[in-house]
Amino acid sequence: MSAVMQMAPRGWVVPGAGLVILVLGALVDLRLAAILGVWFLAWGVNLVLSRNATPGARLLVPLIFGLTLLTLWEMAVRLHDVSPVILPAPSSIAQAFAANTDILWADFVQTILKGALVGYVIGCGAAVLAALAIDRSPFLQKGMLPVGNFIAALPIVGTAPIFVMWFGFGPASKAAVVVAMVFFPMLVNAVQGLKASDAMQRDLMHTYAASYWQSLIKLRLPTAMPFLFNGLKICTTLALIGAIVAEFFGSPTVGMGFRIKIEVGRLAMDVVWAEITVAALAGSGFYGLMALLEKQLTFWHPSQRKV
Repeated sequence: MSAVMQMAPRGWVVPGAGLVILVLGALVDLRLAAILGVWFLAWGVNLVLSRNATPGARLLVPLIFGLTLLTLWEMAVRLHDVSPVILPAPSSIAQAFAANTDILWADFVQTILKGALVGYVIGCGAAVLAALAIDRSPFLQKGMLPVGNFIAALPIVGTAPIFVMWFGFGPASKAAVVVAMVFFPMLVNAVQGLKASDAMQRDLMHTYAASYWQSLIKLRLPTAMPFLFNGLKICTTLALIGAIVAEFFGSPTVGMGFRIKIEVGRLAMDVVWAEITVAALAGSGFYGLMALLEKQLTFWHPSQRKV
């Protein structure tokens, strides 16, 4: 009986607090009360689903959360008559997205595929090769890491115009900016990963008379995989940001950064948000792909084991 009495107040904390907030919101503004009512309703549904261990319930929780945020956004804009220049409604953004799919696709190809992806592959690949060279040479370890840190510390708003002047207005200059942005984070993770194997494991390979390359391929690279994927996941967002920002300083009449700059000048904020949506979806998908590859290739690592 005492246990039930102790559990009862805890179970009524959230509904009680929600009711108090709803009453206060209704006293201040009925529109605020409506928004809060939708929020607490979705909160209660997610609270019930989160206690369900079925896979379907786990998928519904983030879906309902995302739909709730979009609904609250739409309600706030519509009920409070927010100017579309300040913040367009999700429905307006969806209409702009549907009306400009050809433009959005051309911008996606120009910025993501030709700029960000090319620079990502070149920058991360060069960082791994540089990490292998640093691993072989203590001299390079003392000299290349500070240089890489110096390059990473350069502001993108300063380096992007220089690369545009060097490589032109096409995708090459955007890829160069991405290379400069992703090289050092990937280099640090790769160097740290090559040091992840402990001395006993390396001594065991030495007793097997394994060469440097055999030890690298069979021991050190597999051990470094979690670090490499950390770097790859970090660089997915950096590559996207670098390519978009670089287009602000020079681009042909296509590209996500170019489109954002032009549409902001026209106050067409729904198109700007449509471009932001494309960038967010592309970045999330790219990151998810790296996470999926990490799960498949590093299934042996403790971080990938299911509890």
